[in-house]
Formats: sequence, C-alpha cells, structure tokens
Amino acid sequence: MDGYLITDQGISEAISREEKQGRKLACARGCASCCKSHETIPVYPLELMGMFWYATEVLEGELREKLKTQLRNLEALQSCSFLVDNACALHVVRPMACRSFNVFNTQCAVGEDAYYTRRDDVLTPIKKYTDDAFNVMLPFYGVKNKAERRKMIKTGGMHQMAKVMRELNWSSLADKMDAFEK
Repeated sequence: MDGYLITDQGISEAISREEKQGRKLACARGCASCCKSHETIPVYPLELMGMFWYATEVLEGELREKLKTQLRNLEALQSCSFLVDNACALHVVRPMACRSFNVFNTQCAVGEDAYYTRRDDVLTPIKKYTDDAFNVMLPFYGVKNKAERRKMIKTGGMHQMAKVMRELNWSSLADKMDAFEK
C-alpha cells in the first residue's frame, strides 16, 4: 500500500533528523513494550483489510497456528492480538500507528506508555508525510475529490474511520484463516 511506503519514508526521515541531533532510537528488534502497554492503537479499514489478507493468505506454519490459537483466546491476552513470541506476526502490514510510534533515549519500562510518561522521547511524525499517506488512502473510502481529501485531512475527519485495535473481534479472523485452508 502506498500509504505505508509514504509513512515509512516519513518515519525514516524523522528518525534521521533526531539522530542528527544526537538522539538514539531506543526501539529495536525484540522490543515489544508498546505492543504490551498500548490500549488504544487506531487501525483504519484499509489497514484491517491488509491485516486480514496477510494473516489469511500469507502467514504459514507454526506462526500461523500460534496466531490462530492466540486470536481465539484474547481474554487471556495482555498484549496486542498479533504479538506472537515477542514479535509482530503481521509486521509487514502493521498499522500506521505502530509504524509511527518510536521512542528515543531509553527503552520503555514494562507497562510504560512513553507517549504519556515522557512525550519528549516519542517521535513526532512529519505532518507532510502523514497527510500524504492519508491522501492516497482516502480514494479507497470514496473520497476522490482532491479538495474534499484536503478538508478531511485538515479537520481530522479521517480519524473517525479508525477503530481501536483491541476492541475488534479478532476470533473471526482465526475462523477466516481456517476456512481459507480448506
């Protein structure tokens, strides 16, 4: 999805700017603190479609089986539905919110949401890239007129489409994964 590419380019540039100022990115492979502590990760319908497709048609083997089991037992889960063995099972198609959340200086403590505890250490995405990513996504929601897209981005109307990831019925995804295998 072009929106992901634009988001990733913007995040890369924002991180580079921070590093040039002497800041060190604390997030690294294997760190899943935000996946365990964040309760309100927004996910947009287009992202949901990509997540369903990837889990249903691309994931294979042991990771697929672990994810299906996990999706069916969400009440016991204290983390993101897609955190399997301390890694994102859908990393390639993770939501823009996950792509954008980066922390500098010190890794998050267990249970810490750095956005609220030390906001200055959390990367602020470059607005132009975020707006451009939403601009390429909006036609998929029927907002084809350029002026309407600009207005929707400026007023934050795009965010009304987002759902909170932890509040979605992910067990239905496990069922779709099973059905695809038949």
